[in-house]
Order: sequence, then C-alpha cells, then structure tokens
Amino acid sequence: MKKLILGVFLLTLTFSNTLNAQTSKQEDHSHNYVVLTKKIPQLQPIILTAEALAEEDGKSFGDFQAIICGKTVEELTNKEVMMDFIEKAEKAHVKIVVCGFSLKKFKVNKEDIPEVLEVVDNGILHDFQLQKKGYLSIEL
Repeated sequence: MKKLILGVFLLTLTFSNTLNAQTSKQEDHSHNYVVLTKKIPQLQPIILTAEALAEEDGKSFGDFQAIICGKTVEELTNKEVMMDFIEKAEKAHVKIVVCGFSLKKFKVNKEDIPEVLEVVDNGILHDFQLQKKGYLSIEL
C-alpha cells in the first residue's frame, strides 16, 4: 500500500512538473522576424508590417530585423533619407542591419552610413543564423 501511494505521489509530481515546464515554454515563446531586402524603399512596407505584427502578436511580439544587402547599400550614405526610416524603424521596434560584404563590394565606407545601423560581416549568413534560431524569414 505504501508503494502504491508513493508511486501515485511521484507520478503526480512528475506530471505536475511536466505541465509547469510546458506552460513556461509557452509563456516564453515569442514571434521573431527577419526580412532580407535589396531595396531601401522597401523599408517602408517592412516597418508597416512590423507594426501590424506587433499589434497582432501582442506580448508575443519579439525581435524584428531588416537586413539590407546588395548595391542598395550605396543609398545608405544619404543620411537625411535614412534618418526618416531609422526613426520609423525605432518606433516600430525594427532593427536595421547592413551586410558588411555588400559595403565592401560596393566600396561604401562604414563611417559614411548612420552610426545606429548595425553592420554584420555577412547579411545572408546572419539571416540563416536567425532562421536556425526560429525566426520567420522572407526575402524581398
């Protein structure tokens, strides 16, 4: 009888811990997004999308990154145009990331782009790394 009571107690405890762990994982789950783009003007619809997803996701809205690759990195030197996008992105909790390979290929000096933009060595690799972490991804 003692073994039966002890067995039921241990089974109940194990089941309870499993449920608590699953509940914690669900509470920690957030939706993260990454967009790879080759055109600066696409930042506008990307930011609008982030705003809509943030409203839809509520507390589950996590990280949102827009990666800029390709020849369009030359346009990043127009700080006046970029500051408008940067301000809108910050309000929408969108992080703008720049591909370092593209900067090198198109001979754009990192000091000529706004300082708030994060530069990664390889934008495509960065995108894949985020996808491996579970980010939802799209390329425009």
